Amino acid sequence: MSKVFAALAVSVDGYITGRDARPSHGLGDGGVLFDWYGDPGNSAVYQQLVDGVGAVVTGRTTYDDCEGFDGGSPHPSAPMVVVSHRPQPEEYAASARQVFTTSIEDAIARAKELARAKDVGIQGGVTVTAALEAGLVDEVMLHQVPVLLGAGRRFFGPLAEQVPLTLVDTVPGVGVTHLHYRIAK
Repeated sequence: MSKVFAALAVSVDGYITGRDARPSHGLGDGGVLFDWYGDPGNSAVYQQLVDGVGAVVTGRTTYDDCEGFDGGSPHPSAPMVVVSHRPQPEEYAASARQVFTTSIEDAIARAKELARAKDVGIQGGVTVTAALEAGLVDEVMLHQVPVLLGAGRRFFGPLAEQVPLTLVDTVPGVGVTHLHYRIAK
């Protein structure tokens, strides 16, 4: 059965970007958060996630900061559903890999359809928080990088109430610790 999860690289102090994240510079000064991606010692964790994803949900800020993923998706083959109250940029309107919707509920529902039996990954702190608030997330994976960024965009925004988690797995990696949690429902 497919699941909905968030899996993001995060600093020890909870940031998913560094200072001054913006279009063409999506991570701000937080590029160190992704140094672990290229290390062969981390490839099994990364590949397992990639292989299981059938669709990705992202918010408009992440979409804009990544310049619309050039009409594609952050995933090598999975389509992307963007939560936004603004229309899709005209230059990507014909993209078969991008769908726009205006609510997190619609985005997750559409992503599940597109994913078929595979998982739905969520990216972007605001989008993850909205999905958590709506009770739509099954698992959270933190790829915790040993750095204190001190500022940037937080992984999680304010939540109306606590979200209890159950630790599923901890995998030490090269320059990262992978923490896998299930949301206790």
